[in-house]
Amino acid sequence: MVNVALKTLIAQCFMYADDATNRGLVTIGNMSLRDMLKYDFIRYIGFLYEADSNDSTFSASFINDYFSLYMTPAKFLQFHYENCTNDKFINTVPRSLTYFAKADFSGGQRRTAEGYTVARYIAKAYDTIGREYISYSGASVTELGNLTNYSLMMDKYLQGLGLYTAGKPYTLYSPKTGEGIDMSGIDIDNLDELISNFKGSGSGTGEDDKSGEGTSVKNGKEVKEKEDDKSLEELMDEFNSLVGLKSVKQDLNNLVNLIKVKKMREERGMKQPEISLHLVFSGNPGTGKTTVARLLAKIYKKLGVLKKGHLVEVDRSDLVVGYIGQTATKTAKVIDSALGGVLFIDEAYTLTNTGDEKDFGQEAVDTLLKRMEDERDNLIVIVAGYTDPMDEFVNSNPGLKSRFNKYIFFQDYTGDELYKIFLQMCEKQEYIPSRSAKTYVKKYLTERATRHEENFANAREVRNYIERCIERQANRIVSVEGHVDDESLREFSLQDVKEDIKDEIIPKD
Repeated sequence: MVNVALKTLIAQCFMYADDATNRGLVTIGNMSLRDMLKYDFIRYIGFLYEADSNDSTFSASFINDYFSLYMTPAKFLQFHYENCTNDKFINTVPRSLTYFAKADFSGGQRRTAEGYTVARYIAKAYDTIGREYISYSGASVTELGNLTNYSLMMDKYLQGLGLYTAGKPYTLYSPKTGEGIDMSGIDIDNLDELISNFKGSGSGTGEDDKSGEGTSVKNGKEVKEKEDDKSLEELMDEFNSLVGLKSVKQDLNNLVNLIKVKKMREERGMKQPEISLHLVFSGNPGTGKTTVARLLAKIYKKLGVLKKGHLVEVDRSDLVVGYIGQTATKTAKVIDSALGGVLFIDEAYTLTNTGDEKDFGQEAVDTLLKRMEDERDNLIVIVAGYTDPMDEFVNSNPGLKSRFNKYIFFQDYTGDELYKIFLQMCEKQEYIPSRSAKTYVKKYLTERATRHEENFANAREVRNYIERCIERQANRIVSVEGHVDDESLREFSLQDVKEDIKDEIIPKD
């Protein structure tokens, strides 16, 4: 059965193509933008096709139904092998999308009803078409991976050009105000060559800070925060714009797509694949595990997986008591507070690796495993900690191993990523580093990341560093005689960012 909403979406994409062509926003030559877009959409279907799990007859029918192009199964297979199997396909921006980007940069394109640039609307259409297509075959891991990676590639392209962030619906997109990038004097016919000069507009640090909207619980106590009214797409945008975390984004986008496809199959009366949503987050401190867990809880709520979408963050001290019988009771109360949301257990390996036979950590684990089974539709558990101890923790108990089979590894941040986090923290707190300060900070954080000493804490290290910068700036400001203007209060000078230690890692000016 044809999905009317998808037919409407595709028709709207073609209308945008016709509008850009008719108003002279793009010039392509012999092929119209509509035909180029249709060709790119069909190539995308061919790219997602898997001989082992897809039916070429269905694939040809899908193209006929949604793109009004008659294609036999044999012709589809020929098209697939001739046009869609190149290894570079997954990393190549669709040619039609580059023309939509040029049309946006012309200054004559209005944002969509969702506030997107037209180029981003087209990119999202690819994702929607892909999910509809693979839902009929059960969505294999390979298909989900290809769909997710292709979508992330297009998103990165648009972020690099400043065309990703949403704005006010139906307003004219202005290149001079888009994402803070001044496009005046730039040859828009060479946009593809410019992408390496632009940076994405990531708005999150990915640090394990404890901020966020919605309801959260820390150390077993509920914290009331501003009600989160963000849409699923806004939450996914926030997640995908976090600094770094490339493999984390890929893995969790795959998981979200799997849930979406599962719901689509459920709505159509098809059999549902079994999906375990309990996760193991492994990696060093300050790599974004808590931040991602909080966002994931909200995303799960928007997907209809969880009723509340709150996060309860605990560690061993919130679960274990040194008296017989009390650990089970305390753990049960914590689990009760997490029902309808996500229970996040930091340093979970400390529940089992004490080496003390009389330790009550195992009692907490046993209670947790039973409740995970009893509340399997109303509770998601994420356990987190250093990589090797977490492996030992999960493998220490058959019950843990069977329930936690999805690992998400959080890599350490690079020097460039730490520098981006520093700049974002400065912007959030209304500080502006001087040019010499920026040069120093970038060299300093790069060297810190390279050295990676034993106690290096990634983004937490940056937070501690910026607090020291604020303190040094305050000491400098109060020593100034006379009036202090706003610019001086905002500026980080070289003196403010320099660490007052004698160490070879401190870069020279």
